[in-house]
Amino acid sequence: EGTYPLPEAQLDRFLLKIDVNYPDLDTERRILIETTGGADQTVRPALDAQRLMALQALVRKMPVGEKIVAAILALVREARPEQTSDAHVKRLVDWGPSPRAGQALMLAARARALLRGRLAPSLEDIEALAEPALGHRMAMRYDPTGEAPGLADLINDLARKVG
Repeated sequence: EGTYPLPEAQLDRFLLKIDVNYPDLDTERRILIETTGGADQTVRPALDAQRLMALQALVRKMPVGEKIVAAILALVREARPEQTSDAHVKRLVDWGPSPRAGQALMLAARARALLRGRLAPSLEDIEALAEPALGHRMAMRYDPTGEAPGLADLINDLARKVG
């Protein structure tokens, strides 16, 4: 019974970790009213399976420039305490992202570019998606001083440096 934290090997299988904030007052009011009434709610599909698979294939076919590939590799490798030149990462990160993190970041950057009507991902996509793609694939060591940056700040700093 209950929920338990997933082991790191299972967390690594999720493409992104996205934190969803609470809705604003008007949205929460609509949720409250529309989900507790007697009217049947009809869900309309946004995509059928064939269209979804076509879009997934399109994302995978999107070209990625060498500058973006190099930025992803640099970011993932700099986030690993064994490979980094960053003093904070060496001191504070217990375990860094696996190669799967780079794959996730590459796919997410391509999808973000496509959703924004662009033909290829940019460094802006890498910076925007770095924390959602890497954050759940890393663990911090205990910092007794309490003065160290948090994991999200650390990842975002690394992303700015490689971009």
